Amino acid sequence: MELSLEEIARQNVSHIVTQALQHTSAQKAVIIFDTQFGLTRMVANAYRVMLPDAVRIDFDMSSKEEILAAFDLLSPGDLVIMVQSTNFRLNDFRIRLHLFAKKLKVIEHARLARNTEETWATYIHALAYDQTWYHETGHGLKNILDSAQELRYESGDAVLVVKDGLEAASLNIGDYTGMENVGGSFPIGEVFTEAKDLTKLNGSVYIDIFADTNFEIEKHEPFRVDIAEGLIVGYGENTPQLFKDIIEKIKEEERPIIRELGFGLNRAITRENFLNDITAFERNLGMHFSIGEKHSIYKKPGIKAYKARYHIDVFPVIDRVLADGVVIFEDGRHML
Repeated sequence: MELSLEEIARQNVSHIVTQALQHTSAQKAVIIFDTQFGLTRMVANAYRVMLPDAVRIDFDMSSKEEILAAFDLLSPGDLVIMVQSTNFRLNDFRIRLHLFAKKLKVIEHARLARNTEETWATYIHALAYDQTWYHETGHGLKNILDSAQELRYESGDAVLVVKDGLEAASLNIGDYTGMENVGGSFPIGEVFTEAKDLTKLNGSVYIDIFADTNFEIEKHEPFRVDIAEGLIVGYGENTPQLFKDIIEKIKEEERPIIRELGFGLNRAITRENFLNDITAFERNLGMHFSIGEKHSIYKKPGIKAYKARYHIDVFPVIDRVLADGVVIFEDGRHML
């Protein structure tokens, strides 16, 4: 018998809690949620069923003092789950940083209200924790990228080449071995890096999806974007005006430079089975880049983190990716 979406949600969050976060019944848990949106209620209820002894806090019905008091009752290694229609704010208080500072494990679902009802099934399926797939593919990609001197992206009749090596790849695969902070945002499924020298990106790619001004996906017919020494320098004739406007807005304050080179691993998220929220969609099975100087992971000479403002996700239409001449992605599949 086919499982209902609610049953799939319970199954998937169970695997996140017990396998990815390795939470046990000997540890305490707190679930913070709101009831503003249907998908939020579905995900929060899945955790409630999975963790019947967890303390449950309705964010909209609780004071900052009550929420912080609940955190104070927890010990290092205990678990906090946040299920949010938007993004919980306690004035300027940054909740996740506070939790990590207390050595607590964190599962965060944010901005669920951006996802229209037609995408709820995709979101729930994207929570599946396929440990073997994520670990083998994620670490396999990292090993290749960490040693590669050249990446070649083939996009229709366009080619983009990245030369002279890449930064150490970062993993978002639910493997927190050796990490100071345990947990993060879900859905997961991503390996990302950037060029050691940001000027060593040259060529063109076709893009069909990019982040709009509301951080939701904007879908179009593929349009060509030209890149020289890492910068966006030109477009094809059919480039949407919104994309041009975003690039011009970036130019007012910083360079429209390609930074993040992302490899999405989440097989539930595709161009057909999409999510509206750009921060979740970037886990889709395919490639993504960021435009703008902002990136919290990699430090570069001449870029001051506190001044950098823009990190605009774009999704190129990629036929093949080669690392040092070896195909690592082709026809929508990672080739490891």
